Amino acid sequence: MSAIGARLRALRESKRLPQSEIERRTGLLRCYVSRVENGHTIPSIETLEKLARALEVPLYQLFYDFDQPPETVLMPDRVTAEELVLATTPEQTRFMNRMARLLDRLSQTDRQLLLHVAQRMAEQ
Repeated sequence: MSAIGARLRALRESKRLPQSEIERRTGLLRCYVSRVENGHTIPSIETLEKLARALEVPLYQLFYDFDQPPETVLMPDRVTAEELVLATTPEQTRFMNRMARLLDRLSQTDRQLLLHVAQRMAEQ
């Protein structure tokens, strides 16, 4: 069972709602609700929003087990390329030059893959 599924089931049962009532409130089939609760299906964010509304809880409660949402973590301001270059040490400059030479050896497909992975990591 997934953590989200277990949390959904616990919230539904704490409110004494059968899956058929969730079906009525969301328009999602009862068998789909069961599959989500049992971890056989991963719901989209839109589906999670429907389920949260049906359970009359804020969306964060599907992920977080406290009365208040977690504190927002402020991300540091982004640094421009110029600021980055000015703030680098000679060792960092050598490292970046070496990385540039190695990246030149990659095929266009591999470069795109590496960029995609880096973008995904930056989003997290």
